Amino acid sequence: MMDIKFIRENKEVMKKTVSEKRIDLDVDKLLSLDEKRRDLIKKIEELRAEQNKLTKDDIEKGKEVKEEIKKISPDLKKIEEDYGAMMLLVPNVHSEDTPVGDDDNDNVEVSKWGEVPNFSFTPKNHIEIGKELDIIDFEKGVKTSGFRGYYLKNEAAFMSLALLWYCIEKMTEKGFTLMIPPTILREFALLGSGHFPFGKEEVYQIANPGKLSDGSSVKEKLYLGGTSEPALLAYYADTLFQEKELPVKACAFSQCYRSEVGSYGKDTKGLYRVREFMKVEQVVLCKNDLEESNRWLEEMKGISEEILQDLKLPYRVIQVCTGDMGAGKHKMYDIETWMPSRESYGETHSDSNLTDWQPRRLNIKYKNKEGEREFVHALNNTVIASPRILIAILENYQKEDGSIAVPDVLKKHLPFDEIKKKA
Repeated sequence: MMDIKFIRENKEVMKKTVSEKRIDLDVDKLLSLDEKRRDLIKKIEELRAEQNKLTKDDIEKGKEVKEEIKKISPDLKKIEEDYGAMMLLVPNVHSEDTPVGDDDNDNVEVSKWGEVPNFSFTPKNHIEIGKELDIIDFEKGVKTSGFRGYYLKNEAAFMSLALLWYCIEKMTEKGFTLMIPPTILREFALLGSGHFPFGKEEVYQIANPGKLSDGSSVKEKLYLGGTSEPALLAYYADTLFQEKELPVKACAFSQCYRSEVGSYGKDTKGLYRVREFMKVEQVVLCKNDLEESNRWLEEMKGISEEILQDLKLPYRVIQVCTGDMGAGKHKMYDIETWMPSRESYGETHSDSNLTDWQPRRLNIKYKNKEGEREFVHALNNTVIASPRILIAILENYQKEDGSIAVPDVLKKHLPFDEIKKKA
């Protein structure tokens, strides 16, 4: 959410931002609602002040004032509702160096690491590898879970857990507080993170949220989180930090759920786009200072790069353009890892600076050294997501005899050094 005062004073900047981020929002209409809202609030305040001055003898005048307030209040309520809904759609202003574009075709590569493998044999894709080595079962996954269902088995299950644990260890070594957060979320958490109203179609709503102790049904809408970011941010909702307590560094392991309705027809086979997966996510809350939050953006990206370099997986860093970055992002990177079967890089990490856009929605503030209250800046980044990262490992580490080597960094967490075909 943006400061309405900033929107009033920077109308043309906001119009440009709305246009470049491809957001369906009428800034003039929003400002018109804001003006009407303020006028009605002022009028009601004046009427109430007049009401308070009336004596007991001013019965008729008191009735007139009360009736006038009663007449205005429904109009204010409707305007407040429309205004609030539009404010949730206002995007964050993107950084000056963010590429302007429509979609991921306009994203810009900023760096690249590692050598793309040159196989002396015809490499298999991870679907073939999974079946031949009996480590992934898509047929039974679809039978049990439906479209995009899968089972990780045997060594793939071990490797997935080893990857997650290796990343958890790395994050705790870097001073991040580890959490296992709830994945069943109330609406405020998703509104606060900006996943609502944007991307609401990607979020599963729980059809049967349960019953209360008196036997009545839970009427509150509940949802399954598509990432632990909303839960991590909601943990700090309505918090007032002291400046010395910043930055707050948190990471979380959770199961994640996404409907993938927006990806109809894309990546329909394999592990690239699935409806449930496991993920380690990191969040940083820091001072309301753009230079500092952008330093954290680079540092968080560096952690993800370090992980991929530890795994010896070739990757590239992409700066995401305005039309692909989402409403709340000020600046955003994606990291794409080489996947031989795609003959290209596939997204495995996402690193974003949202400045105070989310903290305004969740009321996360700190008291600075001068005693003034400011909203913190919030950032988030993928540490690791499985099973998608398994595509890159299985395909890049395959050998001519059909076996899969294990990345050195994971060997201490696994009871095997390679994955071989079952006898």
